[in-house]
Amino acid sequence: MTDESFWSTRNIAEYAYCPRLFYLMEVEGIFLPSEDTEKGKAVHRKTDKRTRIKEEEEFDSERPKVVRSLVLSSKKFGITATLDIAEISGQCAVPVEYRKGKPYYKQNSLGGNKEIELWSDDKVQIGLQTILLEEAGFKVKEAVVYYAGSKFKYKFQIDEEIKTYALSILEEAKKCACSNRPLPLINDRRCERCSLQPICLPDEINSQKENNLCPNPRKMWPPRDEGIHIVAQTNGSKLGVRSKMLVVTDKDGNTIKEEPLVNVESIALLGSVQITTQAVHTFADMLIPIAYLSGVGRLIAMIDPLDSVSADVRRRQVRKFDNADICLELSKAVVSAKIQNQRTILMRNHPNISKSIIAQMADEAEKAEKAIILDELRGYEGQAAAMYFENFGNMFTGSFATRFNANGRQRRPPPDPINCCLSMGYSLLTNECVSALRLARLEPSIGAFHVSRPGRPALALDLMEPFRPLIADSVALMAFNRDELTEKDFHITSEGCIFSESGRKSFFNCYSRRMDTEVTHPVFKYKLSYRRMLMLHAKMLTAWLIGDVSSLSFITTR
Repeated sequence: MTDESFWSTRNIAEYAYCPRLFYLMEVEGIFLPSEDTEKGKAVHRKTDKRTRIKEEEEFDSERPKVVRSLVLSSKKFGITATLDIAEISGQCAVPVEYRKGKPYYKQNSLGGNKEIELWSDDKVQIGLQTILLEEAGFKVKEAVVYYAGSKFKYKFQIDEEIKTYALSILEEAKKCACSNRPLPLINDRRCERCSLQPICLPDEINSQKENNLCPNPRKMWPPRDEGIHIVAQTNGSKLGVRSKMLVVTDKDGNTIKEEPLVNVESIALLGSVQITTQAVHTFADMLIPIAYLSGVGRLIAMIDPLDSVSADVRRRQVRKFDNADICLELSKAVVSAKIQNQRTILMRNHPNISKSIIAQMADEAEKAEKAIILDELRGYEGQAAAMYFENFGNMFTGSFATRFNANGRQRRPPPDPINCCLSMGYSLLTNECVSALRLARLEPSIGAFHVSRPGRPALALDLMEPFRPLIADSVALMAFNRDELTEKDFHITSEGCIFSESGRKSFFNCYSRRMDTEVTHPVFKYKLSYRRMLMLHAKMLTAWLIGDVSSLSFITTR
């Protein structure tokens, strides 16, 4: 912290409610919209129209009587405030604060009618605004808080107690900003409405503490249903925005699809697909990532909003992964879960799987949990993968199984339809994991189990290990065994086996259904879709790296 550091009074007011919320908003610069924040914007629509005052008139007695969005700063206290409204009369000023909710009613000690009392965060915000106005040369004797929820205007006198309380919270907030991220609140009902709850994850983190502060986590996350995940794959098509709609046009400019922007959650551009600059700006404002993939699904580049960057989290990630023991701990967790899931897939889908193979894979998973060094762990992972793919083709029906068994698992180029499907599935899953890690404020290129190399999303590859059999492998099984993918959906070229246009559409339909399938979390016991489960694992990985939780649990299925 430096003398030039400035905190907004709104965020400091949040400290009176939750130190962790203040830290996320002020130090890490994280903000997420919610139903409540959008309603708050509507309430502040008029006050956000700033009153324009000429510079030479700024502190003149002839200024307008009502000033909207008045910005004041103090070097002495290191704070900045944007007052909703300041009612100016000569040298006297009355700050007017607009709030979305309702006032706090306190029971009269004598048993009479309930009395109105300021919420603690309202008291902090008004107190600091008063201090700033007084430093600017005004006299502040009273203030007003307008509660839009009940259309009630509460006028009260300013006293030293309000200013003293506000300054005490300011000092505590400054100390908090210089320390590590505070722990979340425990079983607090206010967390259910907090816009940053998907980042904070209070119940999930508290349930992972050694003393299990929250034995039954509430399913507060995600805050809304699944959105639309756009995969644009037709060569020559173009994505743009018009009003509040996403518009997809073909190479001749004809509209192919329109979708309300509010429904869109991610964008993937496959092959020669264009997107307008205006659309990129719009999606960035909405915190929607945009992924560029090659025609065969390989992730080439990603545009993600700057809001997803947190220097503090990434510093800790780099420092942690410089420690071989930390890398080994994460690697053992993901590899053990992956082997268990591979074993389960074989047991479910292989009609004649040998009991000895199942026993050996269980043994490899157990050995992985006890590995001492990374090279030893990679050996167990390799042994399990060899057994898995040796029997993988026998889970398919028809000629596809024979061709896969003859080739084995090959990536570049894939020689047969099953390998082609697996490669596309792993590429899309990598994209999903990169997006999840970026939204969790992590750097995808710095991993633990996979070696970090230029252009390689090592941590994304770490995260996807337990999900490979559950998502990509399962998509291939469903698509071929249900005849959703047939011979006509593939072309054999000098570059190997590739999807036809109809094949890509069929594959994406299967993949989308799988990502929307709900499964139960092994620890928290509530259900999430696979896409949300990926995001939750990425967020819990952040919590582990910064020290909020001491252990990791990756998804396994039975």
